Amino acid sequence: MTQTFADRRFTSSDGLSLYARDYGGADGPARLPVIAIHGLTRNSADFGTIASLLAQSGRRVLAVDVRGRGRSDRAPDPMTYRPDVYARDILALLEQAGIERAVFLGTSMGGLITMALAGLKSRVIAAAILNDIGPEVSPEGLARIAAYTGQPVDTPTWAEATAYVRQTNGVAFPHYGDEDWEAFARRVFRDGPEGAPILDYDPDISVPIRAAGSKALVPNLWPSFRRLAKGRPLLLVRGATSDLLGADIAARMRKAAPKMAYAEVTGVGHAPMLDEAEARAAIFEFLREVP
Repeated sequence: MTQTFADRRFTSSDGLSLYARDYGGADGPARLPVIAIHGLTRNSADFGTIASLLAQSGRRVLAVDVRGRGRSDRAPDPMTYRPDVYARDILALLEQAGIERAVFLGTSMGGLITMALAGLKSRVIAAAILNDIGPEVSPEGLARIAAYTGQPVDTPTWAEATAYVRQTNGVAFPHYGDEDWEAFARRVFRDGPEGAPILDYDPDISVPIRAAGSKALVPNLWPSFRRLAKGRPLLLVRGATSDLLGADIAARMRKAAPKMAYAEVTGVGHAPMLDEAEARAAIFEFLREVP
């Protein structure tokens, strides 16, 4: 059974109206809520399955649309599309929702935002789950993502939108069938003003990436990762065939944070959808020890 959610809005420090899906936790003992933050070109819909399961287990889940994505406002200044600004937006959400501490679940860019948040206000993070992201990334995977981010697409029909997501994400989900790709397209496209599907994000999210050039392709966030790992539970979920978080980087992360829990999702690349059996089991086992 899919858990329903309420639409919540919050306001950024620079006046944007931002959006979150608010999945109310089922009855039971009070537990820390989960803040779920998606990847670069995605939105809160990515967490539909895992957020429902977590809410049914008793945890409230707030799955955000980061500025420029989904139902959140587009930023007038595209240079605000960067992790430190996104992290401050999350702090605004916490303040306006009256949340002092939470578990953070970050997929790809969402994990980078979580690491940035550890530098801004570490105490709000009670525990963290990083989904296929680390303090260092493989340049091949980042180059693949950067190649299509913000680029115009011609998708006059939903069939063509489905073909687009299959083309750009097929390497990560080789087991997906037609229905899976159709559902994927519905998560990342929306009906445009002329009726044709359009990508559900501001193309200008790519402006800071292009401005930074090659310097942006391999960020070094090891100090942020160590700060995140210090003194709190941490779980890393990795797609076994990920081209963004290589096995060598994951191994170095585990060496730097020996208490970090780890799970690998077989047959999946960047990034697991967290509806896979291995991912679900790892997340629930991890959260069992978190208040």
